[in-house]
Amino acid sequence: MTTSFGASNTAIGGDPKLRIARSFDGLRSASNSLLLSRRTQVVRTSAGGGAAPFIRAVSTPAKADTSVVQKRSKVEIIKENSNYIRYPLNEELLTDAPNVNEAATQLIKFHGSYQQYNREDRSTRSYSFMLRTKNPCGKVSNKLYLVMDDLADQFGIGTLRLTTRQTFQLHGVSKKNLKTVVSDIIRNMGSTLGACGDLNRNVLAPAAPYTRKDYLFAQKTAENIAALLTPQSGFYYDVWVDGEKFITAEPPEVVEARNDNSHGTNFPDSPEPIYGTQFLPRKFKVAVTVPSDNSVDIFTNDVGVVVVSDANGEPQGFNIYVGGGMGRTHRLESTFPKLSEPLGYVPKEDILHAVKAIVVTQRENGRRDDRKYSRMKYLLSTWGIEKFKAVVEQYYGKKFEPCKDLPDWEFKSYLGWHEQGDGGLFCGIHVDSGRIKGTMKKTLREIIEKYNLNVRITPNQNIILCDIQQAWKDPINSALAQGGFLNPEDVDPLNITAMACPAFPLCSLAIGEAERGIPDMLKRVRAVFQKVGLKHDESVVVRVTGCPNGCARPYMAELGLVGDGPNSYQIWLGGTPNQTTLAKTFKDKVKLQDLEKVLEPLFFHWKSRRLSDESFGAFTNRTGKEKLLELVDKWEGVP
Repeated sequence: MTTSFGASNTAIGGDPKLRIARSFDGLRSASNSLLLSRRTQVVRTSAGGGAAPFIRAVSTPAKADTSVVQKRSKVEIIKENSNYIRYPLNEELLTDAPNVNEAATQLIKFHGSYQQYNREDRSTRSYSFMLRTKNPCGKVSNKLYLVMDDLADQFGIGTLRLTTRQTFQLHGVSKKNLKTVVSDIIRNMGSTLGACGDLNRNVLAPAAPYTRKDYLFAQKTAENIAALLTPQSGFYYDVWVDGEKFITAEPPEVVEARNDNSHGTNFPDSPEPIYGTQFLPRKFKVAVTVPSDNSVDIFTNDVGVVVVSDANGEPQGFNIYVGGGMGRTHRLESTFPKLSEPLGYVPKEDILHAVKAIVVTQRENGRRDDRKYSRMKYLLSTWGIEKFKAVVEQYYGKKFEPCKDLPDWEFKSYLGWHEQGDGGLFCGIHVDSGRIKGTMKKTLREIIEKYNLNVRITPNQNIILCDIQQAWKDPINSALAQGGFLNPEDVDPLNITAMACPAFPLCSLAIGEAERGIPDMLKRVRAVFQKVGLKHDESVVVRVTGCPNGCARPYMAELGLVGDGPNSYQIWLGGTPNQTTLAKTFKDKVKLQDLEKVLEPLFFHWKSRRLSDESFGAFTNRTGKEKLLELVDKWEGVP
């Protein structure tokens, strides 16, 4: 018997190219019991004895009628044949070509990277790779920040980008340097594992380093969920550090929840007990927060988790919300952004089991035939919340209690100076579109290095310097001012809440400008404010994306601009400042040069007709699309 990769794969008739691979058909229900069925299949290895894709623990659900084969997308086949996300990426990385093939392009996402090319270089496709880190709660150690800063200069385009999911993006890495860069990140206790791909992405939590019990508990819970849903098969370390393991000790509750199969959630004997070989149908996003703090856009996530505490501030459990998601496709009404819905309340000791049950429900029932409809929000939309809850409860093994009442939500930016609660200070620094570059990049590095500071990335693409002693406040303030950073009170309020995705020139999906275009757009919005008589301290939430995928969450903005053609945007109205209301489409194909023709009447009538303290989003919702379109069509200029 010949074995490889720690799985049972038996050579047939002495032929090393033919092996029996034990694989799983997945979980199926019979008489309310969840049973695991097995089958034996023959697969052929590649010649040459290299790392061949012959291990298949197939995690697709077994069908009652085995004569019917469920249609699956091309990506599902690539995942199944990849030997747990290794092949053919491991071979493609060894070639002299500047890019990798189609299958490896899909697989490298699981490792935290996207293959890109400069779309403005018309002469040739100049390939590079974007690397995205995974930083639960946005936590970045001093050592890791300095390493990322160095890597950006040595192997990237000289900039770091802070993302809307509290991570770094490093752009412009060549294929020949990928292994060096990723291994450096790993060896400095960072990771890119699962930052992209069909699995749990970075888990959000409020970035503020408060020492309050609820904040600390939310952050610990986010870290535990991230650990629970981290791939276990070792493919990441095999590819980038030749199998060397860099794993910190996990809390016992994480290990217990991952290993628990009392309700049929796991694939026994599989290197991926939760994911199997197929992983999830699409990306999966989780956020954790405390009541009232919606710095994480809680309702845009597949799973939102909110700490519930008693009168003494002691965390007791969690409200869980499910089914949020932003991505959609232009002119395809069957795709849509969606807010999450209340699922129920669980005691604090059950949160990992409850989240795992939700993940498994999506794993077993999410669509795998058409990736446009594979996010969990479409499963919720098809089933309804009651059926979804009933299935999750089977995997959870308990009934959910009703969600607890919570106070109103508000957006918190955490800019400026704040008390941590332990005698130390933290300082939130505004970074336009999250792009750290030039003098600002050099200044930040000098401060972080000199004072040995840890940092945190916010979901609004800003950065927080943590654990600052009182005596350091004035010199840090002086250094920030000299480096070009503005005090929060000097930042235009429009900029404080604005967000944009990178879009051109590297994103292959972009059909309009976003990061490069938003500075001028915000100046034009401010000019319209002044023209119609709105004050400088007034603001609206503006978010811009280059395509409808919604990476900067434009569908939660009061004014969302979504690229729908060259210098053309679809306009969305009706989000609210606390990010609890979904915006609606207002106009299609608005040319960039015509933006004022739409904004002037909207802002003028908001100023003249709003109720006391009524936000722009609330005003547009109250007025309604039909009346707003009439106001725009009849506009003849500011009276």
